[in-house]
Amino acid sequence: MSHKITGPSNYYIRKLIRNLWKTKINIWKKVSKKLSGPRRNRVKANLYRINKKTSKDEVIIIPGKVLGMGELDHTLTIACLEYSKSAKKKIESSGSKLMTIEELIEQNPKGSGVKVFY
Repeated sequence: MSHKITGPSNYYIRKLIRNLWKTKINIWKKVSKKLSGPRRNRVKANLYRINKKTSKDEVIIIPGKVLGMGELDHTLTIACLEYSKSAKKKIESSGSKLMTIEELIEQNPKGSGVKVFY
């Protein structure tokens, strides 16, 4: 019996991974590869860590979940797979923009100026 290779069971995440890989652009391929791994290896980023490692008006992509511990003291554009309710509230109150990865790809198909947050 051969070993069956598995991936994410969520249809939308599988579709997102496929669409990211098809772009053949390095930044989207990196995000695709990170998302195709086990769920336990996905990024879980708290706001205090995001605040510490970014500067004003950056565009970042988080291939995982944004959690609400901490505060943001500058504006950002954050694209992520998931986010907590408290994180969404704090991000919007800081004047930052929160979007899905699909929306970011539509706005910036080449991925220029986008920073991948690990």
